[in-house]
Amino acid sequence: MENGIKKTPSSDKINSGMKKTPSSDKINSGMKKTPSSLLSITELDDFYFQHLSRSPRLNIERKISLDGCSISGNLRHIDSHECMSPLGGFGHRAGFDTPNSTSDNVYEPHMMVVAAWDALRKSIVYFRGQPVGTVAACDFTSEEALNYDQVFVRDFVPSALAFLMNGEYDIVKNFLLKTLQLQSWEKKIDRFKLGEGVMPASFKVLHDSNKKIDTIMADFGESAIGRVAPVDSGFWWIILLRAYTRSTGDSTLSETPDCQKGIQLVLSLCLAEGFDTFPTLLCTDGCCMIDRRMGIYGYPIEIQALFFMALRCALQLLKPEGESKELLERIMTRLHALSYHMRSYFWLDFQQLNGIYRYKTEEYSHTAVNKFNVIPDSIPDWLFDFMPNRGGYFIGNVSPARMDFRWFALGNCIAILASLATPEQSIAIMDLIEERWEELVGEMPLKACFPAIDGHEWKSVTGCDPKNTRWSYHNGGSWPVLLWLLTAACIKTGRPHIAKKAIDLAERRLLKDGWPEYYDGKLGRYIGKQSRKYQTWSIAGYLVAKMMLEDPSNLGMISLEEDREKPVVKRSSSWS
Repeated sequence: MENGIKKTPSSDKINSGMKKTPSSDKINSGMKKTPSSLLSITELDDFYFQHLSRSPRLNIERKISLDGCSISGNLRHIDSHECMSPLGGFGHRAGFDTPNSTSDNVYEPHMMVVAAWDALRKSIVYFRGQPVGTVAACDFTSEEALNYDQVFVRDFVPSALAFLMNGEYDIVKNFLLKTLQLQSWEKKIDRFKLGEGVMPASFKVLHDSNKKIDTIMADFGESAIGRVAPVDSGFWWIILLRAYTRSTGDSTLSETPDCQKGIQLVLSLCLAEGFDTFPTLLCTDGCCMIDRRMGIYGYPIEIQALFFMALRCALQLLKPEGESKELLERIMTRLHALSYHMRSYFWLDFQQLNGIYRYKTEEYSHTAVNKFNVIPDSIPDWLFDFMPNRGGYFIGNVSPARMDFRWFALGNCIAILASLATPEQSIAIMDLIEERWEELVGEMPLKACFPAIDGHEWKSVTGCDPKNTRWSYHNGGSWPVLLWLLTAACIKTGRPHIAKKAIDLAERRLLKDGWPEYYDGKLGRYIGKQSRKYQTWSIAGYLVAKMMLEDPSNLGMISLEEDREKPVVKRSSSWS
């Protein structure tokens, strides 16, 4: 053990013995895509496609690293099996698997892409010799691993997409099955039992070299800061299962009884009837990417957008038989209500803002315009200058007498990809990003939240959180991982030039800075004060963004089209 790196004596031998097989090339050659093969989303500009047709294709040799991160922590044991030699799991060739027109057109791949793939492979975690995920970070310079040496469900998504786009399916399949297995176990925090459908926030593989035993331990929130269960994990699992099915063209995995049951359990938790008067999901702080107290309790946009996307993915994955038939009807009913609610009450543009500014209060009737009794004086001063004449976005939260007007990048990008946003709203979100580039992107894409809160508001909202100070971490920090979501949204809305501009910004510093977790400052100029280096999702997010620009058909695995059978919600005159 040196600097938190556990080396196995056989790793070099294994790496040197990894060779491509003729079958792997054959498999890959059958998976080549043309830029238009899956695109039914929107027209991309002619220049962009001409550029794609001339682009040299990249081919990067695969390197497997068995170096692990240090193992620490106190999590609950789930199961254990005997170890096997870590040879399996990758039957396909690594790198961008796109054809070269002629040998003269080949030149060296981008140095940063090569470095990113190498770093991503070093983060792979093995269980019984099979790859099952990637650790959150491999920052060997840090004294404490904390929980960064675990496989997080949300963190693995960009890694999984990178592997899928590269034709490496086994690691994603193994991850889906392993997390599904963990879902079935009893989950308790103190003496309280969690719902059956809850997916883990993360899991960790412990290797006992003496007994040759691998043990998996899972965290369902009992070890997390604040002891909050991850609401988003189940949604990301369903979204990733659909991405795997779409990428492989094989529905065998999703149609297994275990996967069908897993989807049912996740959504049954969310669709259960209760005291709610809204179709949105009521959540506590810290239940998603923003996993610390940041004032997102209530109905946060990130959860609502992921919920909507997971529901739509489930419609494609569930077989209309048995228990699923009734569940599918409930999903359709909820989707109609949720899309109306979000498009009507969470959407904000110049016209909407002016309407809220003129609200009357204390209205009591079914014809009330100010349905949530929002006090106009609660509109923050910064918003009047921030809102351009052209553009709009889904605000952070809506609940009785409260509107959280902050911008949250993840929720808005997912809203575009899931078609929760109408085509007009999707264009408006991209218009806002262009109009407010310095505020939302700055020198390092992308602000997780804007603006930062400070002073008394920071004290009351975060509880004086020393990590979420002004323009840091979740409180206005810049997160490179969001680059893949921005790129996907740009391609879907026909704005690839925005993605290209953002990627160019990231390439100036990400590799040189050691792939930080996040950046601080109003413009994102400084490496975060507690930012981990070699953050896996920063690495994978960059790779996914690059591969989507290289081959826009990759967008099909993560994007959903507008449901033409669902009526587009028109803004009522009362909001004008």
